Amino acid sequence: MVGKIDPHQYLEGSDLIFNEQLVLQTVHSLAALITTECESDFPIVLSVMNGALVFAGQLVPHLAFPLELDYIHATRYQGGVEGKEVTWLVRPSKSLNNRNVLILDDILDKGMTLKAIVDDCYLNGAKQVKVAVLLEKELTETKPIKADYSGLKVPDRYVFGFGMDVNGLWRNLPAIYALKKP
Repeated sequence: MVGKIDPHQYLEGSDLIFNEQLVLQTVHSLAALITTECESDFPIVLSVMNGALVFAGQLVPHLAFPLELDYIHATRYQGGVEGKEVTWLVRPSKSLNNRNVLILDDILDKGMTLKAIVDDCYLNGAKQVKVAVLLEKELTETKPIKADYSGLKVPDRYVFGFGMDVNGLWRNLPAIYALKKP
């Protein structure tokens, strides 16, 4: 039991959106496409922590080109399920000056965090910035950024699993789940 809720209640109160097999197939398809388009870029690949940890861990070994790997930690959720202002916890340790950057993130939701990360990369001298996301949330409102590489579309619900959490839990699930709407 974590706090006042049994963590299994999150699973009981959710729907399976994408099973493990489809998620892994999507990761491999994204890796093939990114390899085709970025193999001569010698990019710095930035994984957005903590959500993209699993996605990056599955994707990067299938990128068939030389790259440098680093990470960034910017968040709007701070462990909850409601987004707030972007908080910077870690910026890249490598210089982005005159470099191609590939950002890996778990989900393109409203796009505010990713937009802030892309803007920060350009402010730090990046020559080109591309974004790859495992999931893209289907929203009616216009997002301030588009992903260059996007895997699966998810409904406008809170999703978790495969690196994404629900109140800090269940990042370790191999599939994607969505909380049921109240």
